[in-house]
Amino acid sequence: MAEDTQGTDTPTTTPINVPDKPALEGLEAALTQRWLSEGTYRFNPDTTREQVYSIDTPPPTASGSLHVGHMFSFTQTDVQARYMRMTGKNVFYPMGWDDNGLPTERRVQNYYGVRCDPAIPYNADYRPPAQPAKNQRDFDVVSRQNFIELCEELAVEDEKVFENLFQTLGLSVDWNLTYRTIDDTSRAVSQRAFLANLAAGDAYMAEAPTLWDVTFRTAVAQAELEDREVPGAYYRYPFFTEDGGKVFIETTRPELLAACAALVANPDDERYQPLFGKTVRSPLFDVELEVKAHPLAKADKGSGIAMVCTFGDLTDVTWWRELQLPTRAIMGRDGRIIADTPEWITTEAGKEAYAAIAGKTAFSAKEAVVELLDAAGLLDGEPKKITHPVNFFEKGDKPLEVVTSRQWYIRNGGRDEDRRERLIGRGQEIDFHPSFMRSRYENWIAGLNGDWLVSRQRFFGVPIPVWYPLDAQGNPDYDNPVLPSDDMLPVDPAADAAPGYGESQRDQPNGFTGDADVLDTWATSSLTPQIVGGWSRDEDLFGKVFPFDLRPQGHDIIRTWLFSSAVRADALQGTAPWKHAAISGWILDPDRKKMSKSKGNVVVPTDVLNQYGSDAVRYWAASARLGADTAYEIAQMKIGRRLAIKLLNASKFVLNLGATENSVVSGDLSVLTNQLDRALLAQLAEVVAQSTKAFDNYDYARALQLTETFFWQFTDDYVELIKDRAYGAAGEAEQASILAALATTLDTLLRLFAPFLPFATEEVWSWWRAGSVHRAEWPAGVAVDGDTTMLATVGTALSGVRKAKSEAKVKQRTEVLSATITAPESLTVQLKAGLSDLKAASNAREINLVVGDGELSVTDVALAAPEEPAGV
Repeated sequence: MAEDTQGTDTPTTTPINVPDKPALEGLEAALTQRWLSEGTYRFNPDTTREQVYSIDTPPPTASGSLHVGHMFSFTQTDVQARYMRMTGKNVFYPMGWDDNGLPTERRVQNYYGVRCDPAIPYNADYRPPAQPAKNQRDFDVVSRQNFIELCEELAVEDEKVFENLFQTLGLSVDWNLTYRTIDDTSRAVSQRAFLANLAAGDAYMAEAPTLWDVTFRTAVAQAELEDREVPGAYYRYPFFTEDGGKVFIETTRPELLAACAALVANPDDERYQPLFGKTVRSPLFDVELEVKAHPLAKADKGSGIAMVCTFGDLTDVTWWRELQLPTRAIMGRDGRIIADTPEWITTEAGKEAYAAIAGKTAFSAKEAVVELLDAAGLLDGEPKKITHPVNFFEKGDKPLEVVTSRQWYIRNGGRDEDRRERLIGRGQEIDFHPSFMRSRYENWIAGLNGDWLVSRQRFFGVPIPVWYPLDAQGNPDYDNPVLPSDDMLPVDPAADAAPGYGESQRDQPNGFTGDADVLDTWATSSLTPQIVGGWSRDEDLFGKVFPFDLRPQGHDIIRTWLFSSAVRADALQGTAPWKHAAISGWILDPDRKKMSKSKGNVVVPTDVLNQYGSDAVRYWAASARLGADTAYEIAQMKIGRRLAIKLLNASKFVLNLGATENSVVSGDLSVLTNQLDRALLAQLAEVVAQSTKAFDNYDYARALQLTETFFWQFTDDYVELIKDRAYGAAGEAEQASILAALATTLDTLLRLFAPFLPFATEEVWSWWRAGSVHRAEWPAGVAVDGDTTMLATVGTALSGVRKAKSEAKVKQRTEVLSATITAPESLTVQLKAGLSDLKAASNAREINLVVGDGELSVTDVALAAPEEPAGV
């Protein structure tokens, strides 16, 4: 490996240059430029796998709004990256932008005021209007290629805003390692992986019931669903038996009555057992259908017997598949009832009833069917008002429909028990932090009910790299797709001719047609380790970074990003994609609700960064443990800012006393002649050991807590106790001992704080050391024989004396004529060792130490008379 010489731990007598008035303001801009120009965080490719710590950084959706959640989770990752770099790891820390898919399309539509129509020809000179129209129906209609160009144009501008935020925040990303999920490399990798899945039988096309968003006109995968409580009503009406009897059902979706394929009841329900295998006829549409038995039917729900429509929900799909029912779909992809009367409706009355709902939206069709039932006297009682969960696309505004369509799928264990168990095993290869998050991964796999639907009917995305030959009648042969060679990737079948064909043969008999769909954005995002790691392009680099060491992400996308990434790595590389998964929690508003744009409770990060500074914001983020939902707290940021300022001022005090890098002790500890100084460094060594252990366990919050607690004890107790000795009152040897202890403590604290407060620590480091603290070694602690609890004991005694002065309402410099400290024997031994510093700090003539039971107490404090003003 090429030697990396950035940073230094070797004394070079760097001149001390401490500003008169240290400040945090302006550090972000100055130091960010310095780090970029010096390549402080640059990955060294001349390396081995053992030396590398690789991070599969989550690519944020650049088309989304900036919010404090970005600062929160990315800071937590950066803290770990900085620690690993200081332990000597060659950190591979890239940044990507997830800029393909629906979010970008929707933003482009609204930002520019355009709509895409693939039938419109490309206009090379098109520019969107200066001001978009207020109503979508007045938007410019543009070609697919024009729309894609606008998506790419706006995405690049959005990414600049994100990059500026992350640099201001101090992320130690190697900005030479960036990618976009829609760039040529990502598209080629995504298509290459899809083709590899296809060749291995892990990808396939099928015509099947599909969850469909009628607004976006696209299929939706199981992982993209969310349940929302919506108002509804149960409508009760009868079907008719062969002997004229009535079988009442209760449903929330009467608009799908014409799509009914069967009635189903639980096999143990005695009420309906005589009907199993027999037929009934539907009201209004007069269609004959069979009564079936199935264990999923609930005897205590509604009337206990349900109509199976193709398709009202996913339970209908299960019944349809397992009971081998006919497909009687009436809902179109536009969310309207299809116009033509279905072939299974044969009576004139049925056709007339269907005409009343043809072409209507689901809502209007429901009203029409209810009116028809009511007019026929078939409604039994008033509708029962309810609130019930309904499936929505997570980005959609209308309930999902289930339509039959031809789509592409990737096998994910949803229909394959062996694969399901193998993917659960992949999860066992990953150390989850916190560990309980593993159950979310496993529970998601256990609940899968189908393979991963990866095709989307959108425009801005990675095209599915497939063409289909057309027969003499112009019908596509889906069973024999035409595939591109590897050197053709990336391809766009909607714009590129199929191999072996000319463009003039597109959509012509005996010619070809391109697959018009794009891959689900997760189908590309699931390949971030392969994209940024160089899979299929730079196998040497890929071998050095894969499997990645860390995947950081939020707990809400375990079911999507984490699981889908595991699916792809299992199929392509036969392994888990990472060794560790660090799972962040959500940001909550003051009312403990998740922050989100839809709720209007998000906070713009630039405001708090400008007001409190990056180190303060990082302190707040790093104070939260992984997996913990955390409240957005300005108070915590104020504490972080106070800490950073105190670090500047305490460092100024130490360096102005004369401490230099040559004062830092390592091997020879003979200069440490005072027991309090040795106690300080022994306690600090313990903090280093515990902080290191915490970081190794991905518990950075614990490391911050340990370091911060020690720091305040150092400034509030130790610095106050030793000031007299530091100024030479006890002689040169004692002063040298102090300077060694101070310099060593400052050196260690700067390294301990560096992952959390990168700007303040780098600023102080530049006052007295060469290079960057972020390239310095992680501290090891000084192996000194000292009493690790001595400083706390002497500090408690000092606080007791000060409290007595405060209660007497005199100045702290007032002389103490005498005082008594009572404590257990073990503590009096510590007090005796630090007595000279204690007396000097409290300005005491005499302090009597008395052995006694109980806690340390300071009593009988006799104070000198207050100083009289001059001239009195």
